[in-house]
Amino acid sequence: HVQLVESGGGSVQAGGSLRLSCAASGFTYTRNCMAWFHQAPGKEREGVATIYTNGRTSYADSVKGRFTISRDNAKNTLYLQMNSLKPEDTAMYYCAAARVHLLACSVSTNPNFWGQGTQVTVS
Repeated sequence: HVQLVESGGGSVQAGGSLRLSCAASGFTYTRNCMAWFHQAPGKEREGVATIYTNGRTSYADSVKGRFTISRDNAKNTLYLQMNSLKPEDTAMYYCAAARVHLLACSVSTNPNFWGQGTQVTVS
């Protein structure tokens, strides 16, 4: 039974930083694509960043240079460091996992598993 539990969301002023974490359990696949998605009110959910088991990353254009995705495979934990936050980053942020090959691990990936989400509000 796969569980993805996010933490670290909150409210911050524009220009500030937040670090999201996602604790994964029940995920037995040695090669997997982990991702962060976000969904703003009235908008579709969209990919923010992805990272494959080997550390290869991809980012949405809107967050390049500001957000950094990382993972600790030993701790089964995914992170998203968000710097220089903007009001338009306000959204629910979801951790996700996909059983895909490396070449398919991108912000366009369709995940197999989702977390419950954590709210990020930038004012």
